[in-house]
Amino acid sequence: MAVTEKEKTLLEEKYEELKTLLTPNIDEEKQKLIREAYELAGQAYAELRLKSGKPYLFHLLELAIIVVKELGLGASTVMAAFLHGINVRTTIELKQIEDQFGNNVAVIVEGFNKVSTIQTKRLSFQSDNFRKLFLSLIDDIRVVLLKIAHRLYDLRHPEDVDDEKHAIFFHEVKHLYIPIAHRLGLYIIKAEFEELVMLHENPEIYHELSNKIAASKAKQDVLMQEFIQPIQRELIAQRFDCSFKWRTKSIPSIYAKMIAQNVDFEQVYDIFAIRIISNSQLKKEKEDCWRIYSIVTDLYQPNPKRLRDWITTPKASGYESLHTTVKMNDGKWVEVQIRSKRMDEIAEKGQAAHWQYKDSERKIDAEDWLNQVRDILENPDQINFDYSYRNSNRFQNDKMFIFTPNGDLKQLPKGATVLDFAYEVHTHVGASCNGAKVNNKIVPIRHELTNGDKVEIMTSKKQIPKSDWLSFVVTDRARSKIKRYLKEEELKEAEIGKDILLRKLKNWRIQNFDEVVNKLVKHFKTNTSIELYHALATEKIELSALKKVLMQEQNPDKEAVAETEIDTTDKKPKNFDGRDDYLIIDNSLSNVDYRLAKCCNPIPGDQVFGFVTIGGGITIHRLSCPNAKRLKDRYSYRVMPVKWKEAIDNTSFQTAIRIGGHDTLGLVGEITKVVSDDMKVNMRTISFDTRDGRFEGRLVLQIKDTSHLEQLIHKIGKIAGVERVQRVDQL
Repeated sequence: MAVTEKEKTLLEEKYEELKTLLTPNIDEEKQKLIREAYELAGQAYAELRLKSGKPYLFHLLELAIIVVKELGLGASTVMAAFLHGINVRTTIELKQIEDQFGNNVAVIVEGFNKVSTIQTKRLSFQSDNFRKLFLSLIDDIRVVLLKIAHRLYDLRHPEDVDDEKHAIFFHEVKHLYIPIAHRLGLYIIKAEFEELVMLHENPEIYHELSNKIAASKAKQDVLMQEFIQPIQRELIAQRFDCSFKWRTKSIPSIYAKMIAQNVDFEQVYDIFAIRIISNSQLKKEKEDCWRIYSIVTDLYQPNPKRLRDWITTPKASGYESLHTTVKMNDGKWVEVQIRSKRMDEIAEKGQAAHWQYKDSERKIDAEDWLNQVRDILENPDQINFDYSYRNSNRFQNDKMFIFTPNGDLKQLPKGATVLDFAYEVHTHVGASCNGAKVNNKIVPIRHELTNGDKVEIMTSKKQIPKSDWLSFVVTDRARSKIKRYLKEEELKEAEIGKDILLRKLKNWRIQNFDEVVNKLVKHFKTNTSIELYHALATEKIELSALKKVLMQEQNPDKEAVAETEIDTTDKKPKNFDGRDDYLIIDNSLSNVDYRLAKCCNPIPGDQVFGFVTIGGGITIHRLSCPNAKRLKDRYSYRVMPVKWKEAIDNTSFQTAIRIGGHDTLGLVGEITKVVSDDMKVNMRTISFDTRDGRFEGRLVLQIKDTSHLEQLIHKIGKIAGVERVQRVDQL
């Protein structure tokens, strides 16, 4: 059915609206090309109508207006909006589009057609890798923006879309375009998508919540002002330079909380969110945020379970903020987000993909580009954006996408093997993998995969990870999981070896276990005591050789500070009137024989004192030592003040810690990784005991000082399953 005169008039009015939006930023030549694209589409779609009966050109004009008005894009994308799909629906070829309208328009049209052919019904939208596959097929990011604009039109105008397609579009928007819009920083469009999806899925609930929020808006404004004022006064009094933002959380966000917490609207925590943004210097950001937190929680009762510290440990995305939930005077809960101005800018900008786009003059990082897109959304008139950014091929060249039998996608680097894929599926699948069917053909675990392969992993209960697997896996995940398994197996065997050694030393009546172990480690040239125990368990070191070494070197030290050996003939206390220098504990000391007491094992940073022994040497004890009070009370004349040297280079001291908590798979590996890899601490001994799902562990470590030890204890305490970590006196 041809377009009527009345419809032609309406179409021209709509085109004039588009032209008005374009005029400030588009020159006459580009305006002419846009008109040609519109007229070409008009000829191609003269008889085509939407489901509602409107001419198809209405859809194209509305799409072009969204592209300009809401996305801030320019001439090339507007022309592509008119021409997308035209080479599929008609006899017009892509070459004609390129010749008449330029390469940029042809690239966008081609990319749009390419991603439109993906059978979204068969793919798992739960997989982040599907979104990456979607983006990897695109050579120009304006294709993504045009697809987003298209789906925005589809959801706004359900009367123009077939019912079957309408349901699919909502599914695509929910699982694909909302996450992509979020990543691009298109927060206004993302919010509208979420609202439309909820309105489609739960219209009654949406309207109910919307009415409840609207009914109390004036009251909410007053409440927020009353809440902010005491905080603002105190911040000014303490000379903080802060700004405030507040909002009611979105209806989809509130509903998600209701579902997750299984509560009614009135019972949802933190329906309101307030952001306190400090204008802090970089080096004082964390300190200022915690001071502001203290001010807020002094004024309002906090919920300690709702504290989220993403300042000490930022999210993987780089997000930094301190979140707490406090109770207002009327009993309602409000979420308070505390961050610096720099942190707020990062939170607002989000994480951009690590692509690079190029035009004829320069390369530009995608993050800058995406921030421009965001600025256009908020201030559409401030930037004339009509650059031609292209996806660098490097994004695609080093990655590939592999399908599971169920159609899920896994992203792997080029060169990945069947075993890499198996570990990507699940750790247990990788550990028991003994081959696979790749495109229905059986291959070994070493087989190298190619982009688009469909892989079905085969497993065996008898299969276990082997050290040679490390020679052909390429992913960090597979490598770390294999190493962790091998390390845990080594620790299990080491425990057996340690038990063997303990029994033999007891039979041979040899004491001072740690000193003996240190001698054996040095003699047999193993890196750690764990390696020594493992070698004993696997019979790489024979017990006969062990006994020979011990019998030759047996000379156990005796405690020089035994109470029965203390000389009590000279009971005149030494005078410390402030004129004598404190002893500086240092390896360069001469003519002073001192040692660290085994009853408390002091390390630099501990408060210590010296105790003069009968041989004239000095034993160094911690002030908190179990024997400190007895020694000071009974032998005060032999107590002397000492202190650590300010810097003790290249020296480490032994100390012990005890760890306890809930036993989880791979816990020992996580602990040893933090100790050895993250903190670069040498473990002298390690032992773990597990019973009824609980574990107790004990580690003897080589530590620089108390600060080093506190950092280690803090990091271990953050490991999942660990409930307590504490230092113990004796090794």
